Amino acid sequence: MINKFPYPNNVIDCVDSGVFVIDKNFTVHLWNDYMTIRCQFSSDDIVGLNLFDCFPGLPQKWFERKIKSVFLLNSPSYSAWEQRAYIFQFPHGRSVTGGVDFMYQNCCFTPILGQDNNVEYACITIKDVTDIAIATIKLKNTVMELERISSIDGLTQVYNRSHWEKCFQNEVERANRYEHPVSLLMFDMDFFKKINDKYGHLCGDEVLRQTAKRCTESLRSADVIGRYGGEEFCIFLPETDLADAAHIAEKLRHIISDTPVYYNSVAVSISVSIGFTSSRSTNNNHEKLINEADTALYAAKYNGRAQCVSFFDCDV
Repeated sequence: MINKFPYPNNVIDCVDSGVFVIDKNFTVHLWNDYMTIRCQFSSDDIVGLNLFDCFPGLPQKWFERKIKSVFLLNSPSYSAWEQRAYIFQFPHGRSVTGGVDFMYQNCCFTPILGQDNNVEYACITIKDVTDIAIATIKLKNTVMELERISSIDGLTQVYNRSHWEKCFQNEVERANRYEHPVSLLMFDMDFFKKINDKYGHLCGDEVLRQTAKRCTESLRSADVIGRYGGEEFCIFLPETDLADAAHIAEKLRHIISDTPVYYNSVAVSISVSIGFTSSRSTNNNHEKLINEADTALYAAKYNGRAQCVSFFDCDV
Protein backbone atom coordinates (compact mmCIF):
# COMPACT_ATOMS: atom_id res chain seq x y z
CA MET A 1 0.00 0.00 0.00
CA ILE A 2 1.22 3.50 -0.86
CA ASN A 3 1.94 5.67 2.15
CA LYS A 4 -0.33 8.70 1.75
CA PHE A 5 0.81 10.37 4.94
CA PRO A 6 2.14 13.77 3.76
CA TYR A 7 5.37 13.88 5.81
CA PRO A 8 8.60 12.02 5.00
CA ASN A 9 10.15 9.46 7.35
CA ASN A 10 13.53 11.20 7.42
CA VAL A 11 11.99 13.99 9.49
CA ILE A 12 11.47 11.62 12.42
CA ASP A 13 14.17 8.99 11.87
CA CYS A 14 16.71 11.05 13.77
CA VAL A 15 14.47 11.38 16.84
CA ASP A 16 15.62 9.40 19.89
CA SER A 17 12.07 8.17 20.54
CA GLY A 18 9.68 5.81 18.90
CA VAL A 19 7.32 7.66 16.55
CA PHE A 20 4.55 6.21 14.44
CA VAL A 21 1.30 7.46 12.93
CA ILE A 22 -2.01 5.64 12.57
CA ASP A 23 -5.47 6.52 11.35
CA LYS A 24 -8.73 5.86 13.19
CA ASN A 25 -8.79 2.32 11.80
CA PHE A 26 -5.36 1.68 13.34
CA THR A 27 -3.68 1.43 9.96
CA VAL A 28 -0.01 2.43 10.18
CA HIS A 29 1.03 5.37 7.98
CA LEU A 30 4.44 6.24 9.41
CA TRP A 31 7.05 4.23 11.30
CA ASN A 32 10.44 5.63 12.27
CA ASP A 33 13.81 3.91 12.54
CA TYR A 34 13.65 3.85 16.37
CA MET A 35 10.63 1.53 16.14
CA THR A 36 12.25 -0.57 13.44
CA ILE A 37 15.38 -1.20 15.50
CA ARG A 38 13.31 -2.49 18.43
CA CYS A 39 10.92 -4.79 16.60
CA GLN A 40 10.84 -7.04 13.54
CA PHE A 41 9.02 -4.56 11.30
CA SER A 42 10.65 -1.99 9.06
CA SER A 43 8.73 0.96 7.71
CA ASP A 44 8.30 -0.81 4.37
CA ASP A 45 6.97 -3.88 6.16
CA ILE A 46 4.37 -2.27 8.40
CA VAL A 47 3.04 0.84 6.62
CA GLY A 48 -0.45 0.05 5.37
CA LEU A 49 -1.01 -2.78 7.86
CA ASN A 50 -3.21 -2.87 10.93
CA LEU A 51 -1.23 -2.21 14.10
CA PHE A 52 -2.96 -4.94 16.13
CA ASP A 53 -2.40 -7.53 13.42
CA CYS A 54 1.31 -6.82 13.63
CA PHE A 55 1.40 -6.62 17.45
CA PRO A 56 -1.26 -8.98 18.87
CA GLY A 57 0.23 -8.53 22.34
CA LEU A 58 -0.72 -4.86 22.55
CA PRO A 59 -3.31 -3.87 25.20
CA GLN A 60 -5.92 -3.43 22.48
CA LYS A 61 -8.94 -2.21 24.47
CA TRP A 62 -6.85 0.28 26.44
CA PHE A 63 -5.12 1.47 23.25
CA GLU A 64 -8.43 1.86 21.42
CA ARG A 65 -9.80 4.05 24.23
CA LYS A 66 -6.75 6.27 24.06
CA ILE A 67 -6.97 6.73 20.29
CA LYS A 68 -10.73 7.25 20.40
CA SER A 69 -10.33 10.16 22.83
CA VAL A 70 -7.69 11.74 20.56
CA PHE A 71 -10.02 11.65 17.55
CA LEU A 72 -13.14 12.73 19.43
CA LEU A 73 -11.66 15.50 21.52
CA ASN A 74 -8.89 16.70 19.19
CA SER A 75 -6.68 16.73 22.25
CA PRO A 76 -3.44 14.94 23.20
CA SER A 77 -3.53 12.03 25.61
CA TYR A 78 -0.70 10.73 27.75
CA SER A 79 0.35 7.55 29.46
CA ALA A 80 3.13 7.56 32.05
CA TRP A 81 5.06 4.47 33.04
CA GLU A 82 3.55 4.67 36.54
CA GLN A 83 0.12 4.04 35.00
CA ARG A 84 1.20 1.42 32.48
CA ALA A 85 4.80 0.30 32.50
CA TYR A 86 4.97 -0.27 28.76
CA ILE A 87 2.86 -0.60 25.62
CA PHE A 88 5.33 -2.40 23.37
CA GLN A 89 7.47 -5.19 24.76
CA PHE A 90 10.70 -3.57 23.68
CA PRO A 91 14.11 -4.55 25.11
CA HIS A 92 15.44 -1.96 27.54
CA GLY A 93 19.14 -2.19 26.70
CA ARG A 94 20.25 -2.37 30.32
CA SER A 95 22.47 -5.05 31.79
CA VAL A 96 20.94 -8.31 33.00
CA THR A 97 21.13 -6.89 36.53
CA GLY A 98 18.65 -4.16 35.61
CA GLY A 99 15.84 -6.13 37.22
CA VAL A 100 13.20 -5.44 34.53
CA ASP A 101 12.03 -7.43 31.51
CA PHE A 102 11.06 -4.63 29.13
CA MET A 103 11.63 -0.95 28.49
CA TYR A 104 9.61 1.41 30.69
CA GLN A 105 7.77 3.84 28.43
CA ASN A 106 6.13 7.25 28.56
CA CYS A 107 3.70 7.63 25.68
CA CYS A 108 2.04 10.60 24.04
CA PHE A 109 -0.92 10.39 21.65
CA THR A 110 -1.19 13.54 19.55
CA PRO A 111 -3.93 14.43 17.01
CA ILE A 112 -2.90 15.45 13.48
CA LEU A 113 -5.42 17.49 11.52
CA GLY A 114 -6.27 16.95 7.87
CA GLN A 115 -7.09 19.59 5.28
CA ASP A 116 -10.71 19.79 6.51
CA ASN A 117 -9.40 20.68 9.99
CA ASN A 118 -10.65 17.40 11.41
CA VAL A 119 -8.44 14.85 13.13
CA GLU A 120 -7.18 12.52 10.43
CA TYR A 121 -4.27 10.80 12.15
CA ALA A 122 -2.85 10.14 15.60
CA CYS A 123 0.88 10.37 16.22
CA ILE A 124 2.18 8.12 18.99
CA THR A 125 5.50 8.88 20.63
CA ILE A 126 7.28 6.26 22.74
CA LYS A 127 9.95 7.53 25.13
CA ASP A 128 12.36 5.19 26.92
CA VAL A 129 12.29 6.12 30.62
CA THR A 130 13.72 2.89 31.98
CA ASP A 131 16.58 4.54 33.88
CA ILE A 132 14.24 7.07 35.48
CA ALA A 133 11.67 4.38 36.33
CA ILE A 134 14.20 2.05 37.94
CA ALA A 135 15.74 4.89 39.95
CA THR A 136 12.28 6.02 41.10
CA ILE A 137 11.24 2.50 42.08
CA LYS A 138 14.46 1.99 44.03
CA LEU A 139 13.96 5.31 45.80
CA LYS A 140 10.35 4.46 46.69
CA ASN A 141 11.41 1.04 47.97
CA THR A 142 14.15 2.64 50.06
CA VAL A 143 11.71 5.14 51.54
CA MET A 144 9.23 2.36 52.31
CA GLU A 145 11.93 0.28 53.98
CA LEU A 146 13.08 3.26 56.06
CA GLU A 147 9.48 3.88 57.10
CA ARG A 148 9.13 0.22 58.04
CA ILE A 149 12.35 0.25 60.04
CA SER A 150 11.33 3.44 61.84
CA SER A 151 8.07 1.79 62.95
CA ILE A 152 9.50 -1.55 64.10
CA ASP A 153 11.12 -2.50 67.37
CA GLY A 154 14.52 -3.85 66.40
CA LEU A 155 14.61 -6.65 68.98
CA THR A 156 11.14 -8.14 68.73
CA GLN A 157 10.18 -7.08 65.18
CA VAL A 158 6.76 -5.87 66.31
CA TYR A 159 5.69 -2.22 66.17
CA ASN A 160 7.54 0.17 68.44
CA ARG A 161 5.63 2.26 70.96
CA SER A 162 5.38 5.41 68.85
CA HIS A 163 4.00 3.69 65.76
CA TRP A 164 1.73 1.38 67.74
CA GLU A 165 0.17 4.32 69.59
CA LYS A 166 -0.55 6.09 66.29
CA CYS A 167 -2.23 2.94 64.98
CA PHE A 168 -4.23 2.57 68.18
CA GLN A 169 -5.33 6.19 68.12
CA ASN A 170 -6.56 5.75 64.54
CA GLU A 171 -8.42 2.58 65.49
CA VAL A 172 -10.14 4.23 68.46
CA GLU A 173 -11.22 7.11 66.23
CA ARG A 174 -12.59 4.60 63.71
CA ALA A 175 -14.41 2.72 66.48
CA ASN A 176 -15.98 5.98 67.69
CA ARG A 177 -17.04 6.94 64.19
CA TYR A 178 -18.80 3.66 63.45
CA GLU A 179 -19.82 2.87 67.04
CA HIS A 180 -17.90 -0.40 66.99
CA PRO A 181 -16.09 -1.93 69.95
CA VAL A 182 -12.33 -2.02 70.39
CA SER A 183 -10.44 -3.69 73.22
CA LEU A 184 -6.93 -3.34 74.57
CA LEU A 185 -4.59 -5.84 76.21
CA MET A 186 -1.46 -4.79 78.09
CA PHE A 187 0.86 -7.46 79.43
CA ASP A 188 4.15 -7.65 81.24
CA MET A 189 6.67 -10.46 81.66
CA ASP A 190 6.61 -11.70 85.24
CA PHE A 191 9.91 -11.55 87.17
CA PHE A 192 11.77 -10.53 84.04
CA LYS A 193 14.62 -9.02 86.05
CA LYS A 194 15.24 -12.40 87.65
CA ILE A 195 15.54 -13.98 84.21
CA ASN A 196 18.14 -11.38 83.21
CA ASP A 197 20.02 -11.81 86.50
CA LYS A 198 20.02 -15.61 86.37
CA TYR A 199 20.52 -16.31 82.65
CA GLY A 200 21.92 -13.04 81.30
CA HIS A 201 20.52 -10.24 79.17
CA LEU A 202 20.94 -12.19 75.94
CA CYS A 203 18.60 -14.78 77.33
CA GLY A 204 16.22 -12.00 78.33
CA ASP A 205 16.33 -10.73 74.76
CA GLU A 206 15.44 -14.18 73.45
CA VAL A 207 12.52 -14.38 75.87
CA LEU A 208 11.18 -11.10 74.51
CA ARG A 209 11.65 -12.24 70.91
CA GLN A 210 9.88 -15.56 71.50
CA THR A 211 7.06 -13.88 73.41
CA ALA A 212 6.44 -11.44 70.57
CA LYS A 213 6.63 -14.29 68.05
CA ARG A 214 4.10 -16.40 69.93
CA CYS A 215 1.72 -13.46 70.12
CA THR A 216 2.09 -12.57 66.46
CA GLU A 217 1.46 -16.15 65.35
CA SER A 218 -1.65 -16.57 67.52
CA LEU A 219 -3.38 -13.22 66.98
CA ARG A 220 -5.91 -12.44 64.27
CA SER A 221 -4.73 -10.53 61.23
CA ALA A 222 -6.56 -7.37 62.37
CA ASP A 223 -5.04 -7.38 65.87
CA VAL A 224 -2.01 -5.15 66.32
CA ILE A 225 0.80 -5.76 68.80
CA GLY A 226 3.51 -3.35 69.86
CA ARG A 227 6.35 -3.29 72.34
CA TYR A 228 5.36 -0.59 74.77
CA GLY A 229 8.60 -0.52 76.70
CA GLY A 230 11.05 -2.88 78.36
CA GLU A 231 9.21 -6.17 78.85
CA GLU A 232 5.77 -4.64 78.36
CA PHE A 233 3.58 -5.19 75.29
CA CYS A 234 0.24 -3.83 74.11
CA ILE A 235 -2.28 -5.38 71.73
CA PHE A 236 -5.40 -3.73 70.43
CA LEU A 237 -8.28 -5.85 69.20
CA PRO A 238 -10.62 -4.24 66.66
CA GLU A 239 -14.28 -5.26 66.62
CA THR A 240 -13.84 -6.99 69.99
CA ASP A 241 -15.99 -6.49 73.09
CA LEU A 242 -14.99 -7.08 76.69
CA ALA A 243 -16.13 -10.71 76.84
CA ASP A 244 -14.17 -11.66 73.74
CA ALA A 245 -11.18 -9.69 74.98
CA ALA A 246 -11.22 -11.70 78.21
CA HIS A 247 -11.21 -14.94 76.23
CA ILE A 248 -8.36 -13.77 73.97
CA ALA A 249 -6.34 -12.54 76.96
CA GLU A 250 -6.59 -15.88 78.76
CA LYS A 251 -5.79 -17.83 75.60
CA LEU A 252 -2.77 -15.62 74.94
CA ARG A 253 -1.54 -16.00 78.51
CA HIS A 254 -1.47 -19.77 78.11
CA ILE A 255 0.18 -19.65 74.69
CA ILE A 256 2.99 -17.54 76.11
CA SER A 257 3.38 -19.29 79.45
CA ASP A 258 2.69 -22.99 78.86
CA THR A 259 5.87 -23.58 76.84
CA PRO A 260 9.30 -22.56 78.17
CA VAL A 261 11.76 -20.58 76.10
CA TYR A 262 14.90 -22.53 75.29
CA TYR A 263 18.17 -20.65 75.42
CA ASN A 264 21.47 -22.51 75.05
CA SER A 265 19.57 -25.76 75.64
CA VAL A 266 18.21 -24.42 78.95
CA ALA A 267 14.43 -24.34 79.43
CA VAL A 268 13.46 -20.94 80.84
CA SER A 269 9.98 -20.85 82.35
CA ILE A 270 8.06 -17.65 81.72
CA SER A 271 4.69 -16.20 82.59
CA VAL A 272 2.82 -12.98 81.94
CA SER A 273 0.29 -10.80 83.67
CA ILE A 274 -2.37 -9.22 81.48
CA GLY A 275 -4.63 -6.25 82.04
CA PHE A 276 -7.39 -5.48 79.59
CA THR A 277 -10.19 -3.04 78.92
CA SER A 278 -12.75 -2.27 76.24
CA SER A 279 -14.54 0.71 74.77
CA ARG A 280 -18.16 1.31 75.80
CA SER A 281 -19.30 4.50 74.08
CA THR A 282 -18.66 6.71 71.09
CA ASN A 283 -16.51 9.05 73.15
CA ASN A 284 -13.48 6.88 73.75
CA ASN A 285 -9.98 8.24 74.07
CA HIS A 286 -6.97 6.09 73.27
CA GLU A 287 -4.95 7.48 76.18
CA LYS A 288 -7.80 6.75 78.58
CA LEU A 289 -8.00 3.15 77.39
CA ILE A 290 -4.22 2.76 77.77
CA ASN A 291 -4.44 4.06 81.34
CA GLU A 292 -7.28 1.64 82.07
CA ALA A 293 -5.33 -1.33 80.72
CA ASP A 294 -2.29 -0.22 82.70
CA THR A 295 -4.40 -0.05 85.86
CA ALA A 296 -5.71 -3.57 85.22
CA LEU A 297 -2.16 -4.82 84.58
CA TYR A 298 -1.02 -3.38 87.89
CA ALA A 299 -3.90 -5.19 89.60
CA ALA A 300 -2.93 -8.47 87.92
CA LYS A 301 0.62 -8.17 89.20
CA TYR A 302 -0.48 -7.00 92.64
CA ASN A 303 -2.85 -9.98 92.95
CA GLY A 304 -0.07 -12.52 92.40
CA ARG A 305 0.87 -12.32 88.69
CA ALA A 306 0.27 -14.93 85.96
CA GLN A 307 -3.35 -13.91 85.53
CA CYS A 308 -5.68 -11.72 83.49
CA VAL A 309 -7.61 -8.85 85.06
CA SER A 310 -10.27 -6.62 83.54
CA PHE A 311 -10.25 -2.90 84.31
CA PHE A 312 -13.90 -3.23 85.27
CA ASP A 313 -12.96 -5.64 88.06
CA CYS A 314 -10.47 -3.21 89.59
CA ASP A 315 -11.24 -1.13 92.66
CA VAL A 316 -10.63 2.34 91.24
